[in-house]
Amino acid sequence: MNKKTLLIILIIAVLVIVVALTTQKPTEEPIIEKPVVKEPAIKPEGIESIITANNQFALDFYSEIKGEDENIFFSPYSLSVALAMTYEGARGKTAEEMRSVFYFPQEDSFRRESYLSLDSWLTREETEHELNIANALWAQEGFAFLQEYFDIITAYYHGLIENLDFIKDPEGSRIIINKWVEEKTKEKIKDLIPKGLINNLTRLVLTNAIYFKGDWVQEFDKKETREQDFYITPEQTVKVDMMRRLDEEAEFPYYETENLQILEMSYSGKETSMLVLLPKKHNLEEIEEQLTLENLSTWQENLEEKEVRVYFPKFKLETKYFLGNLLSQMGMPAAFTKFADFSGMTGEKNLMITEVIHQAFVEVDEKGTEAAAATAVLFGETVSPIEPTIPVFRADRPFIFLIQEKETGSILFMGRVLNPNL
Repeated sequence: MNKKTLLIILIIAVLVIVVALTTQKPTEEPIIEKPVVKEPAIKPEGIESIITANNQFALDFYSEIKGEDENIFFSPYSLSVALAMTYEGARGKTAEEMRSVFYFPQEDSFRRESYLSLDSWLTREETEHELNIANALWAQEGFAFLQEYFDIITAYYHGLIENLDFIKDPEGSRIIINKWVEEKTKEKIKDLIPKGLINNLTRLVLTNAIYFKGDWVQEFDKKETREQDFYITPEQTVKVDMMRRLDEEAEFPYYETENLQILEMSYSGKETSMLVLLPKKHNLEEIEEQLTLENLSTWQENLEEKEVRVYFPKFKLETKYFLGNLLSQMGMPAAFTKFADFSGMTGEKNLMITEVIHQAFVEVDEKGTEAAAATAVLFGETVSPIEPTIPVFRADRPFIFLIQEKETGSILFMGRVLNPNL
């Protein structure tokens, strides 16, 4: 092969390689989506007074009902919101008494904006727990309510406004309201308003429903749950399913005083938690006397993350309260009499509260906590009349617990367990 022929072959080979390279599809680089970084939610300003009011009412209400020898569970937030919507229509002495019981801020725009901001914060989407809050106002069709009152409930409390015919169909109206409550609490609160409480004199029903579900940050292993004694008194015991966290990874915010152990167990996302107040002996009454906002704040400020051996019972509580007499005794009797002034609702002094009903549910197990509550306010027309050793937190005796939103400290639910089996 001569040099000329070899040169031609080389030129042809180079051309083939060039053509191949220029006709080949370029390698497609994978499209990498940049992660969307959510800005951290910022706690709204100006809601401290509402939170303080709610928490103080929680402790006041607990103090009023603690005398009964039974388990306790309620949602101070549900009660406060339902009665705040009621307060929006109260005037004169009726409003003054309600404010003294629930500690509502007196300035209208500040109070309304604060409730709106707190509701938006509590129900924000970027949380790992589930917390739903719903309000509704059920009004007698054709009855002369002020549109201004309805507008306030809609704008600041996100309240649904519905007309019902209590006069012609009180039972059908009751069923509709109860179904709404059942739906909003995922069927945990059923038959909130018993048969007969809505009648042809009912003109308005205000309702609030709250539902919470959260998984523990540190879940309990079901295999570690054991049947153990729970000491109702030093002499009286019942068998309970006692959950346990005894491993070295069981670190919790913990603090203790001379007569009290305080443990905080967070739910996923750590936006909410359960705070448990466990007497060191059978002296629950002594601890109840120490329940103040100041003491709660001090106890929580002193919580320190440490390894704790935790024993905690599984339990489920269902409670129901009819609060007309109790709220009267707490300082707002006028609202339940013919002298009630809810002229902010109708322009006339023609409505009175006939009953306030509160129902609550909570279930605690190895995975977490599910809780719900609902409140109904019924109106009728006015008629004549620290050790160096690892602490052991063994909740095998009566204790108090709170479910709170941690950033604000707002108490969503509060309860007492005297007997987990009841």
